[in-house]
Amino acid sequence: MKEVTPNYPDAYIPYGTWGGSWFPAWHTSPLAEVDIARFAAESMAYVLGKRGIPISKLDYLISGSTIPWLYKFWGSPYLSHSFGHRLPGFHLEQACATGLQMIMKASAHIQGGSHTVVGALGFDKTSNSPAGVFPNQGTYRRTEVISDIWDNFGYDPASGQQGFNQATGETSMIACAGRAARKYKLDFSEVAEVSFLRYQQYFDAKDKGLLDKILFPLEILDVRGQPMGIVDGDYGIRRYTSVDQFKGERQLDTCVAAGGQTHASDGMFTLLITNKEKAQELSPNPEISIQLIASAEYRTGAGFMPDSVSFSVKGLLERTGLTMDDMVAVYDHNPFAVNDVIFSKLLDYDWHKMNDTGCPLVYGHPQGPTLLRVTVEALEKAVSVGGGYVLVFGCAAGDVGISAIFKVNDSKGGN
Repeated sequence: MKEVTPNYPDAYIPYGTWGGSWFPAWHTSPLAEVDIARFAAESMAYVLGKRGIPISKLDYLISGSTIPWLYKFWGSPYLSHSFGHRLPGFHLEQACATGLQMIMKASAHIQGGSHTVVGALGFDKTSNSPAGVFPNQGTYRRTEVISDIWDNFGYDPASGQQGFNQATGETSMIACAGRAARKYKLDFSEVAEVSFLRYQQYFDAKDKGLLDKILFPLEILDVRGQPMGIVDGDYGIRRYTSVDQFKGERQLDTCVAAGGQTHASDGMFTLLITNKEKAQELSPNPEISIQLIASAEYRTGAGFMPDSVSFSVKGLLERTGLTMDDMVAVYDHNPFAVNDVIFSKLLDYDWHKMNDTGCPLVYGHPQGPTLLRVTVEALEKAVSVGGGYVLVFGCAAGDVGISAIFKVNDSKGGN
């Protein structure tokens, strides 16, 4: 394995000290009815407890979400209060890039020496998202009412793409995927083949129990403490049996059909970032070390989000001196199968080698925790092959790409 100097040499992710809920599609589980922030905080303590880590080990908390929640003003200190260990910290959001940003910011705190064990907690609930009323003196309408999730997905203020087409189901996000597909002259048959493979990868991993290593069945209680049900799966996923089913779907825009795009979901995920000594102390497998080597962001043309990740990764590889051949695991947050085909073209990389155990295209998209789960699935894949470099990337907010490279060393595995 090539040696690369990490940007955050003192920051480590202790292996196996992570986990979260499954991601049920919106309105398919009792998560639709809960205070998602408090649920996520309490679940974080539960997950860490199952990993044998007292919540008292943390000395800082970075939380991340994109949809307003009750008492959001109070941020991470309120969330830590909810799990019974009062911590300083802050709340972060960058659309679908939120998960990687939390890891980057937590690593910076560790590297700077201001904190020793930083928790990253991502969550979002697309079900029953709130509506906001904005007094607006600058427009003739005077007052704007925004349904947070749907209106933001339906209008990109940077590109001017606007609206939700009831007849086609098209939003500005779908339009940007279609526009990018036309730019790179994608073939719908290839996009359908990517979509079919991604579903096969997910269900293969699920059937083998690989996802049970990182996702917990969680009981949901109502305000009286009465059971509402248990979330123990990524509900709402259709099980396709042939690629022809994808090819036969109506295109909502160029190369974008129902099976080739993600769906709104609810969920949470958490992991820890600390120093080398603490990582060995906290991990159930201290012989495995995980470092964030470097990260990058790139903003492409307005409304061309699917190609932003490719340019982000290109810059990251150039800066580190690594190549795609150096990666033992490549995972992305892909709201559209179009993203993966474009990445394959621009990086000259076989899309068959990506997302071995699943991806948000299949299991859903609750924004805040999405890239945390993607990262952990990628790290688990690297551990399963004895270590190596891991590439994780995703897109956000219409035209932003974010990427990161991690290094997994396994003293037993030889790397």
